[in-house]
Amino acid sequence: MPTTTVPVGSGALTVDLDGSPAGELVVLLHGFPQSRHTWRAQVPALAAAGFRAVAPDQRGYSPGLRPDPADLPAYTLDRLVGDVLALADAVGGPGARFHLVGHDWGGAIAWATADRNASRVRTLTVLSRPHPAAFAQAYTADADGQRHRSRHHRAFHDPATAGLLLADDARRLRRSFHDQGVPEAHVAQYVSVLQDPGALEAALAWYRAAGTLSRIEAAPIVVPTTYLWGDADSSVGAAAAHGTAEQVVGPYRFVAVPGGGHFLTDDHPEVVTRALLERVSPPAT
Repeated sequence: MPTTTVPVGSGALTVDLDGSPAGELVVLLHGFPQSRHTWRAQVPALAAAGFRAVAPDQRGYSPGLRPDPADLPAYTLDRLVGDVLALADAVGGPGARFHLVGHDWGGAIAWATADRNASRVRTLTVLSRPHPAAFAQAYTADADGQRHRSRHHRAFHDPATAGLLLADDARRLRRSFHDQGVPEAHVAQYVSVLQDPGALEAALAWYRAAGTLSRIEAAPIVVPTTYLWGDADSSVGAAAAHGTAEQVVGPYRFVAVPGGGHFLTDDHPEVVTRALLERVSPPAT
């Protein structure tokens, strides 16, 4: 699919961009430790369905927008949400409305964007990252061992983490993917982005700037929303996943994926594509 760069504010994002400029815009946000490549199946499917789809390597992942990772204010949620709006403006025109899709950390940004900018978000589709309030409730109650499931968040504050993950040709980083069933070809794509000097430190700066994901806040969501969760997800338990329904007041669909892990676009791409197209496409009349 076509790859290009899109200017946003003080830098530029590397993006995969496909589909007719006349089509409704769909913005797809990757999670950690991935990249725009996670949407390898969804971007062309959206383009074929008549949409304009854009999947960026986000702030820090893109070499054209990589502030010093030690400058944590440059990696706050406000900045990440601002990048989404700037990207939508650049691709779809100032103030353009768009469908929003996010996985993992990209899901956290998507929830916040839909909360703060509901008038611009047509629909919301989130994978593997429950609504922030549902996650916070599960984390506080330690439902389904959610604190243990999220233990890696604390490890990411250790300044030695990036070096450990990238040592020996990123052996530990690669193993984290392999252990969750991500195909080798996909792993190679993700690692190719994160091995770029400074990229992994910048990706970890998201966690360090947030402090803990349990502190992210969002109100109940009013836009039409689909949430996908794999019941074999080692990072998110059932309590947080099912609790998300209480945090959406607009039309809502919950898709539980039997046997699905955390990386649903890698292990169940067809399920993700089908659910996404069902959400962004208007019902037949």
